[in-house]
Amino acid sequence: MKKSELIFTAILVPLDFLMLVGSGLAAYFLRTNTWITQYRPVYFELSLPFREYLSLVIGVTIFLLVVFALIGLYKIKAHRVLLDDFLKILVGISAGIFVLVFYIFLRQELFNSRFLILVGWFLAIIFVAFGRLLIGYWQRYLMKKYHLGVHRVLIIGKDKVTQKVIKNINQDARLGYLLVGNFSEPNLNKIEQKFKDSCFDEIILADPNWPKKDILELVNFCENNHLVFKFVPNLFQTLTVNSVSSTLGTVLLIEIKRTALDGWGRIIKRTFDIIFSLLFIIVFSPVYLIIALVIKLSSPGPVIYKDYRYGYRRKKFVFYKFRSMRSDLCDGEFGTKEGRDILKELEKDQDRNIRGGSPIHKIRNDPRITKIGSFLRKSSFDELPQFFNVLKGDMSLVGYRPHMSYEVEKYNLEQQKMFCAKPGITGLAQISGRSDLDFDEEVKLDLFYIENWSLILDLVILLKTPFIVLLKKYQT
Repeated sequence: MKKSELIFTAILVPLDFLMLVGSGLAAYFLRTNTWITQYRPVYFELSLPFREYLSLVIGVTIFLLVVFALIGLYKIKAHRVLLDDFLKILVGISAGIFVLVFYIFLRQELFNSRFLILVGWFLAIIFVAFGRLLIGYWQRYLMKKYHLGVHRVLIIGKDKVTQKVIKNINQDARLGYLLVGNFSEPNLNKIEQKFKDSCFDEIILADPNWPKKDILELVNFCENNHLVFKFVPNLFQTLTVNSVSSTLGTVLLIEIKRTALDGWGRIIKRTFDIIFSLLFIIVFSPVYLIIALVIKLSSPGPVIYKDYRYGYRRKKFVFYKFRSMRSDLCDGEFGTKEGRDILKELEKDQDRNIRGGSPIHKIRNDPRITKIGSFLRKSSFDELPQFFNVLKGDMSLVGYRPHMSYEVEKYNLEQQKMFCAKPGITGLAQISGRSDLDFDEEVKLDLFYIENWSLILDLVILLKTPFIVLLKKYQT
């Protein structure tokens, strides 16, 4: 952990304090401004003089700082993603305002200015987010210009994942890493010599498929030299982090759970799915009608494409999408015979099948897709009917993407662990590369999501999804 990371994180506490107090004062002076008071006079100055108001603002600010700490806004990181922080800021400040209103209600006091609460809430979000934007910009500037706080890292590996790690480090200085070298294998003698020459801070084992003895020696080397050791897990190392202990008489038992989505977690997620899928369907019903009309006028066939997909515990369900292919090629569970024959030839074409060699296919310039279908797929509008799948309970807003039933038959045992949760409209893999990912990488991200589920993680993924679709930019 770099000293600069500690300093920048520590700065956030007084900065947030000043921004929160500043937003409260700004709301007060905005309300008492003569431009506003000439239309709506101030009545709360007698019951809430400025001195008492300032004390109230400071008290609420201290409470909000505690909330910020609990939801992870002061977690020490090499780099901060403003979008992640913004969602937590929104949740934290909203919770604080709710507690304030509840406190006023319990005291049975009459608070004469809803303006102060609403505008204070809005300004607090803007002020705190702006303060963190400035800190993030300053931190990235110092990293880029002076390498202040940069993690000097040695990468070990030679596979595709290794090259992706190296590419990410070289292309995005905001990540806070500086590549000092890349070794194709964990040769301890070469690593020791490199450490003497370059004095790096971290070692990332991007390809962990080496003998256990070599990896243990590498870990010992890192411990002895106070280096950070990280590794990219392979598919069979993505073991669960969820476990529950109990006793059977005098015998201790450990139950391994594949996901935190159990008990109240499942209830919370289902409630969240019902509320937001229903809300989305109602609000965007005009968009559904427009797309349906355009599909009907542009090509013969049904508006909705129905298929069978595997979901929770490998149960089949009817999956809905706006039709994006020619109806004479995609009717039925597996498509027409002509459609299946075309698909088989496309799957064999290495130039077109982006995911050749994996259980699923992704065809570039698919001739089966209609013109309007191409637009629907690029914009992800073809997936809008899946909100009805969410409402029915077959899918969730966030999860792994459901694949075709004949593709699932090719999954190995590790890949089938995804079925301990429901598939989703979007997911961690979709905001991290979508079809650009290797299938194994996608599965690792999906399993990570399942094992580390939280409502906050769902909100972050949902908030990022429209930006990913519109900007075609993935997190690294």
